[in-house]
Amino acid sequence: MNATLLVVLIALGFRLILAWGSGLGMDESYMVAASSHFAASYFDHPLASWWLELGARHVFGSAVPIVVRLPFVLLSGVSSWLLYLITRRLFGAKAGFWAVAAYSIAPVFSLAFGSWVLPDGPLNAALLAFLYALIRALGLPEEQPAPRWWLAAGLFAGLAMLSKYNGALVLVGAALGVLLDPAGRKQLAKPWPWLGVLLALILFLPVIIWNAHHHWASFDYQGGRATGLRLRPLMPFSVWGGEALYVLPWLWAPMIWVMIRGFAAGPAQRVSWLLACASIIPVMLFSIVGLWSQTHILFHWAAPGYLMLFPLLGEWATRRSGKLIGWVAGLSGGLLAFAALLIVALVQFGLPPVLANAFKPGKSPMLQAVDWTSITKTFPAGVDAVAAQKWFDAGKIGYALRRKGIATPVTVFGAKPHQFAFTTPPASLIGKTVLVIAMPGSTTQTWNRFAPDFASFKPGPVLTVQDHGRVLLAIPTFIGTGLKRVP
Repeated sequence: MNATLLVVLIALGFRLILAWGSGLGMDESYMVAASSHFAASYFDHPLASWWLELGARHVFGSAVPIVVRLPFVLLSGVSSWLLYLITRRLFGAKAGFWAVAAYSIAPVFSLAFGSWVLPDGPLNAALLAFLYALIRALGLPEEQPAPRWWLAAGLFAGLAMLSKYNGALVLVGAALGVLLDPAGRKQLAKPWPWLGVLLALILFLPVIIWNAHHHWASFDYQGGRATGLRLRPLMPFSVWGGEALYVLPWLWAPMIWVMIRGFAAGPAQRVSWLLACASIIPVMLFSIVGLWSQTHILFHWAAPGYLMLFPLLGEWATRRSGKLIGWVAGLSGGLLAFAALLIVALVQFGLPPVLANAFKPGKSPMLQAVDWTSITKTFPAGVDAVAAQKWFDAGKIGYALRRKGIATPVTVFGAKPHQFAFTTPPASLIGKTVLVIAMPGSTTQTWNRFAPDFASFKPGPVLTVQDHGRVLLAIPTFIGTGLKRVP
């Protein structure tokens, strides 16, 4: 246990350094900029991650990166310890140690989900808590079932659904695993599992109500990602390759092997069967959807499935050479720690001149890693709102204004405004003065597109994104007065 706790604390330390030393990324900036109040749900995802960053801002009175990221870093520690408790119960303490070690060196879980303002952090904690409660309810591996644990499983299943919709894929897979397990199926004749299901549905009810009052916007957006007509036969291999890179190929390959082996063993091996069933839907679904979907499949969407395989991976590691596994884990952890420190160093001290000069304005990778607070130096007074043309630009600009205490609302004049459509509806700006962001595209395109919508439309100041004195991006603007209609 002491060795496992040490791994958890070391990983937490590096996550805290990364959370403190780097600016908010595109998705993070968007979440902080587009959330102004506690709501029953939000456009992209349910409420959990939004409430966490809002709560941190209210408690500390600040929106600096370490503040809004702190709840997610702390939850990563909770997830690590839950993973240890699960794996120790199922396979022993040694397997628990290796499961936590693997989780701590997998980049997508350890750094991205463990340091950033993303819905995946609370989702991981909730799913692992659900899995722990489920194995207690089922009496796994060799104990008597504990029926009241079904209520805890329902509670954490509901919290998972309040975190991110793809958590449902794990819940459905686990339910199928119980249903196809003769010993587990017997418990479904009792009221406790169904009371757990009822509790989960009650917790998820605010999200349903919010969607019902907003034309099912969130469900329609997420569900629409699976539609398409174009056949892409090689896409599953591309998706699996990307997922392998996100997890680490030398973790991904044995994960797939233990999942296949769990299915091959069947329900007679109840533990491996349950974990394989809980993982299979997200691991397989997005690669299959990629066959026809026109939406770009993001590799981290399948992460909940791989999360369920860490206990099996930990057990697999105990049957391998401890020296080899330790060497691989140590090297992987060292590289991951180096990557985190390198990101922080580049943000804190800037790119070396030879690298900085290699990128044209608007193309530097530092645009993602630094906050755009320098734009406030030339931000004009007297505007009622800012309108970007893309949600990610609105996120970076809106967060920069929030960091500097500028309360000017931000919206999006475009086809995909995301949460900004509800935070600052463009229709609420009729008659107002709006600073229109003239990117992407040329200033001529922006003029032709928006000038007819205002009583007056004239060039505004150029907002510059700077990093250690270097201009990364120059943002042209227009000031439109008297908005006549929604663009």
